[in-house]
This record gives sequence, C-alpha cells and structure tokens, in this order.
Amino acid sequence: MTDSTPTPDANPDLVNALRALSNPIRLQMLRWLREPERHFPMETAIADPAEIGVCVSHIQAKAGLAQSTVSAYMAELQRAGLVRATRVGKWTHYRRDEQRIADLVAELGHTL
Repeated sequence: MTDSTPTPDANPDLVNALRALSNPIRLQMLRWLREPERHFPMETAIADPAEIGVCVSHIQAKAGLAQSTVSAYMAELQRAGLVRATRVGKWTHYRRDEQRIADLVAELGHTL
C-alpha cells in the first residue's frame, strides 16, 4: 500500500516559478523579453533593453492590457525570480534573469 500524501520536499522556488509561468500571458511576456530587440520598439527605448530591460509601457502596448495588469504580472515574474526590475527615472524596466531561469530549468530536470 502506498501513501498518496504529498511530500513537502518540493523546492518552493521552483513551485513559485511554475505558478508564475502557469499564466499564458506571463509566459508570453517572458518569451518576448528573451529577444527584446525583436519584440519591442528600440527607437523609443530610454535604456538598453539587453542591459536594463524593457519599459512596462512597451510591454503594456504589446500585450494590449492595462498598465496595472502588466505591472502585477511582471511583479509576479519578479517574485518568482524570473525577471529583474530596474528603475530608470519614473519608469520600471524588466529583463530576464537568465541564470535564475537556467537554474530553475536544471532543478526541474532533476525533480521530474
């Protein structure tokens, strides 16, 4: 007879990342940030998208969502450790945390 009670050995960081990625729009935003020069207007960027990130207003325009929704989605990705936020004046820019994403993918590979 086997016990079907879940064991609490799941890495909470991995669980949080998977929860953040379970929303298809957040997942799409993370994909866009993989190649910011391809998905966002470079001519209106006030900071280097590769170094600093993409402004919330550009993500909002591409997603067609309210600024508050985009900010909440990006905050969720940040809490999960998938993106980093940088303030430039009054604007928040986001970029992927590639090392953290690679670590989580490796953890997922070992977990499953």
